[in-house]
Amino acid sequence: MLLRVENLRTTFHTRTGVIRAVDGVDLEIAEGRTLGIVGESGSGKSVTALSIMRLIEAPGRVLGDSRIMFDGRDLAALPEAEMQEVRGNAISMIFQEPMTSLNPVYTAGSQITEAIRLHRKISARQARDRAVELLGLVGIPSPEQRFFAYPHQLSGGMRQRVMIAMALACEPRLLIADEPTTALDVTVQAQILESLRELRARLGMSIILITHDLGVVAEMCDDVAVMYAGRVVERGAVEAIFRNPQHPYTEALLRSIPLLGMTQAEPLKVIPGKVPSALNWPPGCRFAARCDHATERCRREEPPLVEGKEGRAACWLRTPRLRSCGEGVLHA
Repeated sequence: MLLRVENLRTTFHTRTGVIRAVDGVDLEIAEGRTLGIVGESGSGKSVTALSIMRLIEAPGRVLGDSRIMFDGRDLAALPEAEMQEVRGNAISMIFQEPMTSLNPVYTAGSQITEAIRLHRKISARQARDRAVELLGLVGIPSPEQRFFAYPHQLSGGMRQRVMIAMALACEPRLLIADEPTTALDVTVQAQILESLRELRARLGMSIILITHDLGVVAEMCDDVAVMYAGRVVERGAVEAIFRNPQHPYTEALLRSIPLLGMTQAEPLKVIPGKVPSALNWPPGCRFAARCDHATERCRREEPPLVEGKEGRAACWLRTPRLRSCGEGVLHA
């Protein structure tokens, strides 16, 4: 296993109290596979990614009993100097908004070469040639010219491709992509996802893809982890979870997907209520207040993430009635 996350807990100390943004997350990803992390806004997806990268800053912190095992080393316990050797080298990240992630006063090429020279002992000329090669690799036309372009001179899709080129500069073993197609039009989204798929096949890297789009998960991922209220509530192979969801929250997410053939008269199926506050998680199952099937036990006892026939789920109500709701979604 390339990456195994155990009991990841990340908190933020604020004036109103302690926010437990990530509260006991368990994840794993094997070599060469793509793991999708899905869930509503506020479920803890991005904080999980930043915690793996050790990019949580005060007033936030990853608690001491968290374990982030990467290639046999616990990243949570590494000194910052050693973590800097891992970050951007063995593990890279594509951030959600490229316009704020790229430095506006430096050219795209100079930012890529900086990432290369930080971890590789090569000349400035070699780094420049490698940056131009990477710009071409991610599908940017006329890469020699775009090397000298500033972020504001590039379209949203091109800026996102520059971010991908920076992340791939040192050929990482693990790439974390946090909502890589947010705010891009549908055509550009498809191009970015296709680029990621081709690069994974070419470089043999693993990918963690954070998204709220289940259609992207069905298209891109081998495995999926469903997050809700700071925890993983279901985890398993994509096809199995789409065909046979074991948690009511996963079931509700799948039912909320608009399908081809729907008419304007048909209302979208929404999940009632909202994610509870991370300042004060409720007792028992955190989805119980929004779940049509919740029992008194659900409201009182928190279910563990347990192994089943086709993955893991944290639900006291794992019954055959949930098996049919995801049928057809993959091919809709």
